[in-house]
Amino acid sequence: MERDIYNMDGKKKGKMKLPPHFSTSIRPDVIHRSVVSMQANRRQPYGPAKRAGMRHAVDNPGKGRGMSRVQRLTQYGNRAAESPNNVGGRRAHPPTPEKNLVKKINKKERALARQSALAATAVENLVRGRGHSFNEGLSLPLIMGKEIEEIEKTKEAIDIFKNLGVYPDIERVINGKKVRAGRGKMRNRRYRQPVGPLVVLPAGCKGKIAFSNIPGVDVKSPDSVTVEDLAPGGDLGRLVLFSVRALNETKEWS
Repeated sequence: MERDIYNMDGKKKGKMKLPPHFSTSIRPDVIHRSVVSMQANRRQPYGPAKRAGMRHAVDNPGKGRGMSRVQRLTQYGNRAAESPNNVGGRRAHPPTPEKNLVKKINKKERALARQSALAATAVENLVRGRGHSFNEGLSLPLIMGKEIEEIEKTKEAIDIFKNLGVYPDIERVINGKKVRAGRGKMRNRRYRQPVGPLVVLPAGCKGKIAFSNIPGVDVKSPDSVTVEDLAPGGDLGRLVLFSVRALNETKEWS
């Protein structure tokens, strides 16, 4: 499999043979299993305190009084407390902090998921099907020469996206930012934003800072790219931009 190499002006300047991992069979089931495992392993154990809802002075009046036999606060006469069916009572079946939330996955299965997600980035139908917007006729994944690693300004990074015909995807991200529906808007995650392109550059190069300031764009080095970066939410086919050196480093993936 060969793909075009682009220069800073968005013009083709040569071709490059893709690494062997791009020939991996695309397995949506394995990709989804790996992403779910990563999401589950980030979860933090949670649950109420052991005595939550049971810290009251209560008494049961007993039968024969024509009233329900639930615990009632001794200070307030007939106000019920503690029972799950009462206002202010304990929860009947609360989550337990002791529950094990980890989802294991085999090492070879995890490696297959990442290689499969990488292969999906070279299939135009999958990338468009995921919702990315870009000009017709582009060679995917996008590959650029060494000069992309030396840029220092965000304006230069934006110009690269415009020259390649990928800037419509950045506009899609900017215009798609919405207030989250639900309680999460009160929990430090007020907005939802679409996912934009992934830029993969070698570790330590200057260009990483320039691209990281663009909304929706994630910047990673080849050794830190995960299946979740290549297929956010388990949906394969992300639009990815590599430098030639970064793409060659993916050969070392196992």
